[in-house]
Amino acid sequence: MPKLKTKKAAAKRFRFTATGKVRASQANHAHKMTHKSKGGNRRQSGTTILAETEADRMAKWLPYGKYN
Repeated sequence: MPKLKTKKAAAKRFRFTATGKVRASQANHAHKMTHKSKGGNRRQSGTTILAETEADRMAKWLPYGKYN
């Protein structure tokens, strides 16, 4: 069976945690920060865990990640 290809765009944006969940950076935290509240900016910093339905799609796009 041939090797599976990885979606490189997804590989740059998502990674798996040790328990198999998918970690992604928060959305809406790239530009135009002065028009957003300071608390909102703080909440958008860091990463978040994707929902199960989106995690299933990432498991298909990242076949060699550690997804349960």
